[in-house]
Amino acid sequence: MGTWTNWAGNQSAEAVRMEQPRAADDLAAIVGAAAARRQRVKAVGSGHSFSGVARPEEVVVDLSNLDDLLSADRDTGVVVVGAGTSLHRLNDLLAGLGLALTNLGDIDAQTIAGAISTGTHGTGERFGGIATQVVGLEMVMADSTILWCSPSERREIWSAARVGLGALGIITKVALRTVPLFTLRAEEGPMPLDELLNRFEELATTFDHFEAFWFPHTGSAQVKRNTRLPLAEGLDLLPAWKEWVDDELLANRVFGWTVQLGQRRPSWIRPLNRVAARALGPRSFTDLSYKVFTSPRRVRFKEMELAVPRAAATEAIRAVVGAVEASGLNIAFPVELRVAAADDVPLSTASGRDSVYLAFHVPASQDHLPYFRLVARVLDDYGYRPHWGKLHDLDAELLRTRYPRFDEFVGLRQALDPDGVFANRYLDRVLGPCGYPEPPPPPADT
Repeated sequence: MGTWTNWAGNQSAEAVRMEQPRAADDLAAIVGAAAARRQRVKAVGSGHSFSGVARPEEVVVDLSNLDDLLSADRDTGVVVVGAGTSLHRLNDLLAGLGLALTNLGDIDAQTIAGAISTGTHGTGERFGGIATQVVGLEMVMADSTILWCSPSERREIWSAARVGLGALGIITKVALRTVPLFTLRAEEGPMPLDELLNRFEELATTFDHFEAFWFPHTGSAQVKRNTRLPLAEGLDLLPAWKEWVDDELLANRVFGWTVQLGQRRPSWIRPLNRVAARALGPRSFTDLSYKVFTSPRRVRFKEMELAVPRAAATEAIRAVVGAVEASGLNIAFPVELRVAAADDVPLSTASGRDSVYLAFHVPASQDHLPYFRLVARVLDDYGYRPHWGKLHDLDAELLRTRYPRFDEFVGLRQALDPDGVFANRYLDRVLGPCGYPEPPPPPADT
């Protein structure tokens, strides 16, 4: 027996049985034994979800032994990797083959299975989340069989399991369609918030990958504009000292100190934000795509991220800004803004609609409820969809109204896992109860 805790420290489980399979057959035996004991099983990766989506209750399966590149076809770009492979390791492995994922989020600590299962995404109006790059999955099912699914084999399972919340089975292998290794020309710098919002559509359309960070209690934002370039055009790297000063000293160490100061003296947060908004000046450089997409995050936090329809983006952002400034709350972390293309994954936050994401953060030790509930109330008018790995308080009744294919997914879950072997309290709340009777009442995350 052991104790499990996630990265942020806000989700934990005690007295859980810890298992570390080395192959799909090992995992199938673990699942079969747990099912015979009427126990619930959850697979965990890096623990980078803030919600309870991966919180174990009885048996926890650590997939870190399944962490290698299993095959690669440079002609088609299709690679197969173990489910426990971290994005950081995967990016390095792919680069060694002259390949890359076409889009990434800004954190690379997650495992590939965890990233796709929770709907992890990057930014770019023509690009979907990581799940849209998945062309095949091997999974251990609730009856302990090992199943392969793809667009040509068990398509209905493949379609749903790309963002499966761990509810349909435990992923052991992931097949991804990659692209030739490429670079990004990064242009980063400050911009007045009003200008950002007035030019939001222009910026999102002009650049391949666009994102912005608004510093609460200021009229300032930091804007990142990335343009895809062929590898043959070469690199134009930042000087090593400049990269260290910006990405380590300012964005992590100094930011961490200001967060600590703000927690001790909340009245200092607003002037500290004004200083932070001016600290990072303009810069431009060209580097390998995955090195531009991702950045180190050393300050621990809790996060809520909500997706709204692209057409309502600037109106929704202005509403959030107005509510935060009128609330009297002191918010230390910037609000992150990103865009994504519509996709065809049933429980993707961008399912069937072009989307804009608004991400909200607080220090890991801080009470997040006042802030997160405030902005959730504002964005409720826009039919927001919550990132599955991040904090929110919606339940199945409300989520059903926001996902046209919600009942399709729930029906598939019931067919594949009628006893709820892969259920937990979070899934009981967001998808509805499943399986063994008398589960404890599912608490809200926020």
